Amino acid sequence: MPNMDLPTQSHLKALRDLLEYRRGELRAEVQAAERERQALAEAAEAGVADRKDEAMKGQLSALSGQQEEREREELHQVEAALGRLDRGTYGDCEDCAEPIPLKRLLVQPAATRCAGCQTRLEGHPRS
Repeated sequence: MPNMDLPTQSHLKALRDLLEYRRGELRAEVQAAERERQALAEAAEAGVADRKDEAMKGQLSALSGQQEEREREELHQVEAALGRLDRGTYGDCEDCAEPIPLKRLLVQPAATRCAGCQTRLEGHPRS
C-alpha cells in the first residue's frame, strides 16, 4: 500500500481525470506537430522560393521540433503517472518514499518527487 496521505487518497479520481485530460491534449498536440512536420517536408520537396523562405522554414521547423519533443516527454510522464495510479504507487516520492503533498500533485499531477527531493535533484539550495 502506498504511503500517500489521506487528502491525496480522497482526490485520486480528480487527479486521474486531470492526467487523462492532459494525456488527451498532449496526444492531439503531438499528432498536430507530426502533421505540420509532414506538411513542411512536402513543401520543401516542392521547392523553396528563396533563401529567406528557406531560412525561415528551417527556424520554424527547429522550434516546432523542440516543442514536439517537450510534449512527447510530458506525455511519457503523464502515462507513467497513470501507470503508478493503476499499480497503487501514485503519490509517493520516488526518492524518499514520503507522500507527495496533494497541493503539489494538483499543480503537477505527474510529479514523481516531493518538492524537497526535486529541489535537491535540480541542485538548487532550499530557501
